[in-house]
Amino acid sequence: MTDESRPLRVFLVDDHAMFRAGVRAELGTRVSVVGEAATVAEAISSIAAHEPDVVLLDVHMPDGGGRAVLEAMRKTHPQVKFLALSVSDAAEDVIGLIRAGARGYVTKTISAEELAAAIRRVAEGDAVFSPRLAGFVLDAFAARPDQPVSDPELDQLTNREREVLRLLARGYAYKEIAKELYISIKTVETHVSNVLRKLQMSNRYELSRWAADRRLV
Repeated sequence: MTDESRPLRVFLVDDHAMFRAGVRAELGTRVSVVGEAATVAEAISSIAAHEPDVVLLDVHMPDGGGRAVLEAMRKTHPQVKFLALSVSDAAEDVIGLIRAGARGYVTKTISAEELAAAIRRVAEGDAVFSPRLAGFVLDAFAARPDQPVSDPELDQLTNREREVLRLLARGYAYKEIAKELYISIKTVETHVSNVLRKLQMSNRYELSRWAADRRLV
């Protein structure tokens, strides 16, 4: 439970400086923005230093994404709550962040008033979603009630390997994946090799079918 007498301490993670500035301005005095970060590494160290009530977390960043931040922080600072704030409304992004430990997921079309309310609710322990995104979560967790939420095969992949796999399954060439993720073609090849090894598969076509079965495409 949070102390209603003080502003909530919020930390922003997004690789676009103008967007972070806009969020600060829009939230105004509704919350206290105690810090911000543009990269995964910066976010991990700064969140640990500031220990905010809630972290507003972007999903996709050039050096990784929200999932990488979540996976690092939940081991050392499980009390910090995370609310994903993203342009993406893709089901795989929503489910991935929730499985990683986010307490909510809203899109960047949200109003300042709604965002402030969402932050407060997450701080108090509620789960918050933009209206149409809640359906993704309900479907994912209700579709197979007899199955565990985690996927052992998927869980062994790093955040970057998942991103490469998703683009590969969508039909992207290695060169296109490299451009999309701001990495070299050689790095893409290394990630694909690692994914093939971990999943014990022999080619990209098997990977594509595997990803499609898990609705990662």
